[in-house]
Formats: sequence, C-alpha cells, structure tokens
Amino acid sequence: MRGVVTALLVAGLVACATPPRPRPAAPGEPLPELRLAPAALGASVSLAQQLVFAHEQDPGGPRSLEALLEVDPARMQLAGLAMGHRILTLRWDGSRLDEERDPRVPAQFNSALVLRDVQLVYWPADAVRAALPAGWTLEDGPGQRTLSKNGREWVTVRYDGTPRWDGRTQLTNHSEHYQLTIESHVADE
Repeated sequence: MRGVVTALLVAGLVACATPPRPRPAAPGEPLPELRLAPAALGASVSLAQQLVFAHEQDPGGPRSLEALLEVDPARMQLAGLAMGHRILTLRWDGSRLDEERDPRVPAQFNSALVLRDVQLVYWPADAVRAALPAGWTLEDGPGQRTLSKNGREWVTVRYDGTPRWDGRTQLTNHSEHYQLTIESHVADE
C-alpha cells in the first residue's frame, strides 16, 4: 500500500513539472528559464514545505508532497519527500543543476521547471527581471507577482506571508495549466 501511495504522489509531482500538451489558446512558447545564482536571493533560508499540485488535465485531483528547501549564497537544495521517504533531491549552484531521484519518478519529470518555479516565487523581482528575455515583464507588488508577455499573464503568484517564504503562497501557471500551493515555515535548525 505504501508503494501505491508513493507512486501516486510521484505522479502528482510529475504532472506539475512536465509541460502539458499545447492548447490552441497558448502560443506554445515556453516560459523562460531563470537560472539565477543562489546568492541572488539575498538571504539564507531553510524551509519546511507542504506542496499541493493541481493540474487541469489530472483527473485524479490535487496531489501533495512534503519538501525541504535550503538556500544559501553557494547553493539551493530541494528535497521532495513522500511518506517520509526522499524521492527527489535537486541541487543548484548557479551553473549546474544536479538531481537524485527515486526510480519511481518518471523520466519525463523536468527538474529545470521546478528550479524555474522556485526562483520565480522567491527570488527578488529585480533579479528575476534581469534574467527575463526581451518581451517578458514581471510586475511585483504587495502580496502578488505576475509574469507577462504581450499583455498576457502567463504566471501569477499570490503571497500571504512576510517575508514571502513564510506562510501560504499560490502559483498559478496559466500557460502550463497548473496550480501550486505552498505552505512554508522556517525549518527547525
């Protein structure tokens, strides 16, 4: 039974980190990869998180996963846990993205999309703007951030906490058709 539950959680994780089939309303242009240095966050954080993924094309409904996110000036590390077992570890040092994954994590899982979303949610607006290709804009205000191109909102992020990594955050990816809700708190040292 534990293996079935873990497999379902992994499937939910993959559903949100794998681009869906393009729709006619979406131009098919991928969202920009940010690839920002860990030091660009401007802080060191260690967070315990509960992630809830809801993909428009997933008939199974929302899936949840526990995560530990650590960022210091030298690296970002994200560990995904299902039923207390580590199923995924991502490490980013500003130039190289390494991963370790449980064999049940499907090959189509794209860790670069996870890195993109983490940086879009937490890195300072000026750092994100500097990494965006021409034509992309980032609006950033109290409690919300929006990534747009040509007047179309592609990603919206809403924050309930201050600093932004404390409390509830909701990322809605209009282009890739999923929603990610993150409940974060500073991890016990």
